[in-house]
Amino acid sequence: MKTMQPDSGRRTLLAALPTAACTLLVGRLQAADLADAWPRAAAVPGGVLRLDLGPAAAPPQALAGDTPLLVIGDAAGWSALVGIALTATPGPAHIRVRETVGERKLAYTVAPKQYQEQHLKVAPRTVDLSAEDAARHERERTHQQTVIATFSAPPTGELRMRQPVPGERSSSFGLRRFFNGQPRNPHSGMDIAAPTGTPVVAPMTATVIDTGDYFFNGNTVWLDHGGGLLSMLCHLSRIDVKPGERLAAGQQLGAVGATGRVTGPHLHWSVMLNRTAVDPALFLDD
Repeated sequence: MKTMQPDSGRRTLLAALPTAACTLLVGRLQAADLADAWPRAAAVPGGVLRLDLGPAAAPPQALAGDTPLLVIGDAAGWSALVGIALTATPGPAHIRVRETVGERKLAYTVAPKQYQEQHLKVAPRTVDLSAEDAARHERERTHQQTVIATFSAPPTGELRMRQPVPGERSSSFGLRRFFNGQPRNPHSGMDIAAPTGTPVVAPMTATVIDTGDYFFNGNTVWLDHGGGLLSMLCHLSRIDVKPGERLAAGQQLGAVGATGRVTGPHLHWSVMLNRTAVDPALFLDD
């Protein structure tokens, strides 16, 4: 991560303090600055939690179950970023930390969060897939599970993101729909309303790791931001990138559309962390 430097006013203040007090204040100032570089913490299902791992010469390996976690920092102090599944049960939980001297558990608590529910009456064909469509969806689901398991070198800059397309954001992350009384999986992303053809850009620096036309998601681009932090952008009218391309934050990757199973043009944006869908709003500045 980039190093934060105190401004001139802070330097004047620090010069007037004893060495010990100066060191303590610098640490607090840098911690405050660095907090702006991380996603907002929310220890709830669908949220993101930052756990301090302590100092070490090399980054320790942190795992949620057997899934590797994003670890960022330096020898003075490492931190793990944990994506909490929407299906997580509130209560005590832990990660595992592997170090040169062995393995330890680091505990945390998942707080409850009640997401909205929506009960709809729809035509049966909207709910029940044909055998052909179900087989296609299963093939695509298996492929995308492989994509979701991508784990590359961690990002080196801030973890804050930009909204990938201008427009009104829905508050539907975590929404559980019931079609004719049948529950569906919670909504795992943010929907942003925008006209067809509106440019869609990378929310932060990334490598394109997958593109395709999928049954539910339509034209889709998967981005790898590093360390198990991924973005999925769906329902595009067109795709302007190919797997393997490196994108800067703000670089166009496609355009808004209404492909896949949708009722109108919009962008669906999911953020995955340690193979878990988390609320994209936590990564935005506002």
